Amino acid sequence: MLMALLPGVALPAGQLAITANVAPQTASSHLAKLISGELLSVEQQGRHRYYRLAGADVAAAIESLLAISPRPGKTASSAAAQAAQVVAPDSIAYARTCYSHLAGQLAVRMAQMLEKNRFVITAGLRSYKVTVGGRDWFHDLGIDIRDRDTADPRFARRCLDWTERRHHLAGRLGSALLAGLRELRWVAPIRNSRALRVTLEGRRGFEKLLRSV
Repeated sequence: MLMALLPGVALPAGQLAITANVAPQTASSHLAKLISGELLSVEQQGRHRYYRLAGADVAAAIESLLAISPRPGKTASSAAAQAAQVVAPDSIAYARTCYSHLAGQLAVRMAQMLEKNRFVITAGLRSYKVTVGGRDWFHDLGIDIRDRDTADPRFARRCLDWTERRHHLAGRLGSALLAGLRELRWVAPIRNSRALRVTLEGRRGFEKLLRSV
């Protein structure tokens, strides 16, 4: 149920029960515990209650748990080898949403490009710091970064990618980056999926952008 809510959507209990393949009463019991544990929030609309993740930190925690969970039939070495492979475009492993930011192999390559060019530098285990050159790069993409943004450690977060097991860019800057890529029409949502479709224009743009990664 938590994974179904990772795109940042709000879903009713009945749909979450179907997703988890459990009875409605069982789903309600689990949802009550998740709300009590502050992992979910709930909103009442008429007779229906809609559930969503309590925030971006919850999404990051879920993604991190998925990343460190063993995969059936995969040894540590085979998992690392799989992470190094280029996966098919339009697959959830290549590009997807994680709450409100970009995740998947494409997101990890974007983070690697930003680090390689020193547009961002690591600031501890969970944060990035945007450099002066990074401000200019994001500005060219239509994202203006203020002094008070760079002072907030939650602005540019490092999120451990579930499928790649390496970090991608999250936080408010990660959300703004995904919004910018959508505005450029480089990526587009795939219906009923967290996966994102990379458009023809996007493939050309990413090829130039990530050429050195």
